[in-house]
Amino acid sequence: MSEAKDIVGMKSLQLITQQDWDEYEFADLCDITRGASPRPIHEWISADGIPWIKIADASATQSRTITRTKERIRSEGRTKSVPVWPGDLILSNSATPGIPKFVGIEGCIHDGWLLLRNLRNLDKSFCYYLLLSERPRIVEQGSGTVFTNLKTEILKRHRVKIPPISEQRAIAHILGTLDDKIELNRRMNQTLEEMARALFKSWFVDFDPVRAKMTGRWRPGQSLPGLPAEHYELFPQRLVNSQIGEIPEGWAVKTLAEMVELNPRERMKRGAEAPYLDMASLPTSGPSPNRAISREFKSGSRFRNGDTLFARITPCLENGKTAFVQSLSGDVIGWGSTEFIVMRAISPVPSEYTYLLARDEAFREHAIQSMTGTSGRQRVQVDALAPYLLPFPPINVWARFSSLVDPIFTDIEMTHRESYSLKAQRNALLPMLVSGNIRTVRNHPESDA
Repeated sequence: MSEAKDIVGMKSLQLITQQDWDEYEFADLCDITRGASPRPIHEWISADGIPWIKIADASATQSRTITRTKERIRSEGRTKSVPVWPGDLILSNSATPGIPKFVGIEGCIHDGWLLLRNLRNLDKSFCYYLLLSERPRIVEQGSGTVFTNLKTEILKRHRVKIPPISEQRAIAHILGTLDDKIELNRRMNQTLEEMARALFKSWFVDFDPVRAKMTGRWRPGQSLPGLPAEHYELFPQRLVNSQIGEIPEGWAVKTLAEMVELNPRERMKRGAEAPYLDMASLPTSGPSPNRAISREFKSGSRFRNGDTLFARITPCLENGKTAFVQSLSGDVIGWGSTEFIVMRAISPVPSEYTYLLARDEAFREHAIQSMTGTSGRQRVQVDALAPYLLPFPPINVWARFSSLVDPIFTDIEMTHRESYSLKAQRNALLPMLVSGNIRTVRNHPESDA
């Protein structure tokens, strides 16, 4: 826990009890309102309306704050729903119940959310962490045969002990400082990946360096923003026709199966302990999966560092579940869901290219369109991906591309590992601080605000 102390500025921790804390029902601490939906909702969905905050929008981000939504509703739907504003605190009560989130946009919430406003004797940031800590006890009071649902009265009657407001702010400061660092790391990694994806698109989709030469925007020895002169010199002067449209002169066209090994064979002894990733471990954005757990091998996909895991089943594929494996030790083989397609680059193709291809919109759309099977259980078959045609540059282009993106993904993995450690420390501190089992010896400046 020493790293956490360094980040939040704590000198020491001390065991205490809740004996000086007051007990309340949640209804005494805030006003709780359930969201609402205009009906039928499909008639209200609009591309240019106001953000429609769904539970999926909460699970799609690891941030404390929802800043974007997948769907919008017509503006007049506001009167038939519950509007929310930046700074509001909401709690999911269905599908995946008990998730607290701050709202970072103006929008509306449906009846799968509870809105907490007019907080009394309760700091909003502390309330967020209190809800996180109380989630198991709140959810176990829910009902439902398929999905657990939390009635508004369950949260209203739920009893909690809270410290004085100054200590609430001190606790929120400690936990918030850790989360702020985690959020900063997330944004850094997002920026790094955007850089790699932009380079992939520029070189292998749009062929920008070639077009710059064709239009006279580049001259020998000239560097343009984002790309030094020596990189432009790798590319030819013109595009030529091919079976996939125009490609740089001197480049070839190859199938995915010629560039990427799909579901490569790996020998694993049944019953042997090995790192395991399930579908829930794959991110919908970003390359880094959750930390693998050790589990006895039975049957499933097998992978190594440098492999890309591509979800092939609906709705995981449509939701973007994809990962780039970098966290295994040495030559260790991991295993996971049978619903992954493992993609391994064939030299000279860099392993990072395979991940970036798996995130490419055109490739994903091809995969989605090729899905087969019964409704709700549709899958992509390897045979549907193998013939996919791609431009194939000379080896010096592959080598230069690798030299540019390899450090990016190394930095992403290092930052992800730091965030994993910080999350573990935050999760360890959360129940102890919110329950009153520990407190800082000295007060934080925020505690007197």
